[in-house]
Amino acid sequence: MTSILVAYSGPIGFVGLIVPHTLRRLYGPGHRFLLPASGLFGASFLVWCDTLARTLFTGIEIPVGVITAFLGGPFFLFILLRSMHGSER
Repeated sequence: MTSILVAYSGPIGFVGLIVPHTLRRLYGPGHRFLLPASGLFGASFLVWCDTLARTLFTGIEIPVGVITAFLGGPFFLFILLRSMHGSER
């Protein structure tokens, strides 16, 4: 499902992977908190990535998908490798 999401929406779809996993790790699996917090933290994460993409280099604006892919790719590999080694919580 993750690959379909990223193929459809582009690298910005990594936000849907990074934020909920990070919040679940920090605050636990309670959906009552996790769902609204994922929406709020995901939106703020994307705003910060967009701000970084606009201000990183003087004179050019890189796509926000580059920033989210740069952060989301290693995070996805970390989750994948952790689950393959059986250390999933």
